[in-house]
Amino acid sequence: MDDTAHSQDLLLFLASTAHDMKNSISVLSGTLERLLVDASPRDDAAYPQMAQMLYQTRRLNDNLMQLLALYKRVGTLDYPFDVQPIEAGQLFEQVVALGRVLLDARGIALEVEAQPDLIWHLDEDLIVGVVSHAVNNAVHYTRDRIRLSLCEADGLLEIRVEDNGTGYPQALLEAGAAGLSDTASGIDFRTNSAGLGLYFSREVARMHRHRGRNGSVRLENGGALGGGCFILSLP
Repeated sequence: MDDTAHSQDLLLFLASTAHDMKNSISVLSGTLERLLVDASPRDDAAYPQMAQMLYQTRRLNDNLMQLLALYKRVGTLDYPFDVQPIEAGQLFEQVVALGRVLLDARGIALEVEAQPDLIWHLDEDLIVGVVSHAVNNAVHYTRDRIRLSLCEADGLLEIRVEDNGTGYPQALLEAGAAGLSDTASGIDFRTNSAGLGLYFSREVARMHRHRGRNGSVRLENGGALGGGCFILSLP
């Protein structure tokens, strides 16, 4: 077996392992959600710890999902990129449903604002994954509020995830403005992560193309709540 074939076999093995790990973490996450729904924040001393465990399992699940999608994107497997007309309200319903238990457990208020009757062509699974990851990231850094908004701006679909925390560090804002390579090289994504979430989000955005325009991701501070702003734009 030549080196190329050996490398491809190793990548496939690692992807299969990551897929198994993701399935196990999904089961654990579902169990924690059910326990939190049945528990009381006032009466159950373990409630805060379970909420933190749910946040961490969601984070791990996000990272594994992103690794698998990126592997399929650049590896030997064809990624099933499926662009379909999706109603904005339907998109946000999925994101809210995925985050509801964690948000309630952490005592975080979620504000949702979507332009009514707006329909856009996009890959629903990928975009839900990107926005859900941004919400999960905001959960860790907000004080108590997250705002999720969607509208059409300059011919683009603009999705914003904002929080009322302390905002993104200046180094990350500068790296994001400089380009993808700086972020992918290991600069923290608001903590000690390797920037996988931001890298994945930008790759997904770039996969969406229409009439010579590509999707994009940018980070800002301020916005409606005064904290960090994750902004996804799709043509």
